[in-house]
Amino acid sequence: MAHQRVHAGSSSGVPEAPTPRVAIETNGINVIAENERKGTPRQLFWPWFGANVSVFGLAYGSFLLGFGISFWQAIVAGTIGIVVSFLLCGLVATAGKRGSAPTLVLSRAAFGVNGNRVPSVLSWVLTVGWETALVSLATLATAQVFDQLGWGGGTATKLVALLVVAALVVGGGILGFDVIMRMQAVITWVTGILTVVYLVLVADHMNWSAVAAQPSGSTAAFIGALVLAMTGYGFGWVNAAADYSRYLPRGASTRGVVGWTTFGGALAPVLLLVAGLLLAGSDSELSGGIGVDPIGALATILPTWFLVPFVVVVVLGLIGGALLDIYSSGLSLLAAGLRVPRPVAATIDGTLMVIGTVAVVFFADSFIGPFQGFLITLGVPIAAWCGIMLADLALRKRDYAEAELFDPRGRYGSVQPVPLVLLAFGTILGWGLVTNTYAGWLDWQGYFLDVVGLGGRDGAWAYANLGVLLAFLIGLIGTLALRRSAVRAQETASR
Repeated sequence: MAHQRVHAGSSSGVPEAPTPRVAIETNGINVIAENERKGTPRQLFWPWFGANVSVFGLAYGSFLLGFGISFWQAIVAGTIGIVVSFLLCGLVATAGKRGSAPTLVLSRAAFGVNGNRVPSVLSWVLTVGWETALVSLATLATAQVFDQLGWGGGTATKLVALLVVAALVVGGGILGFDVIMRMQAVITWVTGILTVVYLVLVADHMNWSAVAAQPSGSTAAFIGALVLAMTGYGFGWVNAAADYSRYLPRGASTRGVVGWTTFGGALAPVLLLVAGLLLAGSDSELSGGIGVDPIGALATILPTWFLVPFVVVVVLGLIGGALLDIYSSGLSLLAAGLRVPRPVAATIDGTLMVIGTVAVVFFADSFIGPFQGFLITLGVPIAAWCGIMLADLALRKRDYAEAELFDPRGRYGSVQPVPLVLLAFGTILGWGLVTNTYAGWLDWQGYFLDVVGLGGRDGAWAYANLGVLLAFLIGLIGTLALRRSAVRAQETASR
């Protein structure tokens, strides 16, 4: 059996009433068996919506206006960035239906069984980093609101908050797919309803006249905002997109997989962006506060009686994202070559997450800024990987030879040089066209901005982060141009 079930039983031989059972998913990076494939594409709505419905999404209104663009420019840039990036997730998710394996196993077809360890490690670092950031924010948010209520937001509060949040995240990660899907359905409803209540309560802080008076910005600023929306949302999930569609039957609708993944991921962020733009554009002081402390600033405009529900909506929204991250980080770790059961991999990642959160919450003077820089830096190679993965998927006319995804002597080979070169090339060029003011140790980036005539690190295009888009296009176009015959040879090899 692929699932281990732990339950109470009877030794007396007398039939007993059924008792609730807790199922621990023991599927790892293996191909999901035919008899375990289930569900419909519509069910993909729950994990993707639950992972992205968070009042933290309101902060993106301040982030985008920070580029010096108008409300309408921010609406267009943010909406395009969010929807397109989640559309990429939807396209990657179709590989899960076709191959019934995790995302970073399916990309072995492009990179080779051993060559794929490189993007697997990148994916693992990115997802562990994100889950650490989300749990840290949930812990700090609880302490901030408790302090505002006068209940004490000191060490004891932070410790209890960390233990509760970490237990939910790590527990969900260990139990696996079915439990996460159920948790995400609950998180979706509770967080969605409470977020609507929050928006009703703060509606009187929205001033359309002030919002409409925001001046328009340059093309470079518009593109910078668009890229920020892409990297903050869909590009942060593409490396996990097939992890939740791999349980679907092979006959499930491809359009449904793309559509429900895109819709579930993009719906809440777009709506929250609009509300966040109205709030940030109405109050420059609030907008500035969000840039420094998103959760604390958003709590300051609430009536006292809603602060406890506000903690619930913030924490649940962040847990929703961390659940998907810890599940996928465990799969990435296994795809990178660690030979342990999936629950053990999730436990390892959960331990690192807790250690990282303790360091952030109790010892670090500053974390969010440097960490954002770290994530942007990883966003460039992940964008290149996404382009390679999508092009490889588009070139394939047949489903994957699943057994050979685990055999370096099979048709996919041990190492495929062209995708690895494209990944490296896209990363090097991409880092040369992004700048990072969040951490001093990243000030080496942007080294091509002068060379290509974009004004250097202080020019108008310095913060457009064109390197993310360039890395994606290098991966996509390079694979389509250079890998067509290789993919054809793989698909015509004897099975």
